[in-house]
Amino acid sequence: MLKQLQYFVSIVEKHSFTLAAEEYYISQSAISQQIKQLENELGVQLIIRKNRSFELTPAGDYFYRHGKSLLKDYESIRKETVRIGEDQELALTIGYPVNYDAEELQQAVLDFTSIYPEVKVSFVTGNHEVLFKQLVQGDIDIKLSEQRRMFNNDYENYELKQCASYIEISSKDPLSKQKSIDINELKNKTCIIIASKDSMESETAFYNQTLRISNQFLYADSLSQARMMVSSKRGFLLMDEIGHLSSPKPGIVRIPLYHHNHSVTRNYFLCWKKDKTNYYIEAFAELFKKILNQ
Repeated sequence: MLKQLQYFVSIVEKHSFTLAAEEYYISQSAISQQIKQLENELGVQLIIRKNRSFELTPAGDYFYRHGKSLLKDYESIRKETVRIGEDQELALTIGYPVNYDAEELQQAVLDFTSIYPEVKVSFVTGNHEVLFKQLVQGDIDIKLSEQRRMFNNDYENYELKQCASYIEISSKDPLSKQKSIDINELKNKTCIIIASKDSMESETAFYNQTLRISNQFLYADSLSQARMMVSSKRGFLLMDEIGHLSSPKPGIVRIPLYHHNHSVTRNYFLCWKKDKTNYYIEAFAELFKKILNQ
């Protein structure tokens, strides 16, 4: 039935028995006979033929939609079977933002490896542009980040949640007494960005030109260093509530960020190459989203 299903899906997508037959290098009469045998096996009519055209029955439409998904699953199973037979190591490398505490990510990996012990999971952390380059180069398999550019059709963008933005600021700063802070109040404040040397320029441009959050910047190598800079009143740090935010460190106050009386939010996604999609990437994405939104 698998081959017949492939013929059927091809006929529907090409809207032609002739073109489908050409795709599989068989005659039109042969592919028509295969569809007839498929209908006989199922005991229902899938296609209503009308001279040179045809239309799907309700059963045919259902069989097409679900059959297409079944073929995709079969291809994933086939590839994994070959991998196991050839004894290739299964690995999943995850990239995540430097300003994320990663509590939910750790839980997701713990649950994931309990279900899929055959997959070796490793991590890379970095800012948005660093992670994007690593994904393009194949150094990581999947990345967690906010949306900064138009989606590319070559990549799967799996929406996770809309995250509220906050700033962390020294408790000695007068703004720390406020219940919320507008972006415009930060124009003359120094913003601390966690960035490597080769990404400082792109990160500064994003914070300054896109977020319009500040005109002055300092740079930190890590989240812990950035927070030490905050506590010493050298500037403020932008944080997104990707998951659970632990209590601020001593000497630091966390305040919701607003713009024109509206809470500032950013959309976060998991992203991976479509041609690298497999069962364990999809399984991890679903598991992580569930934990993140609990």
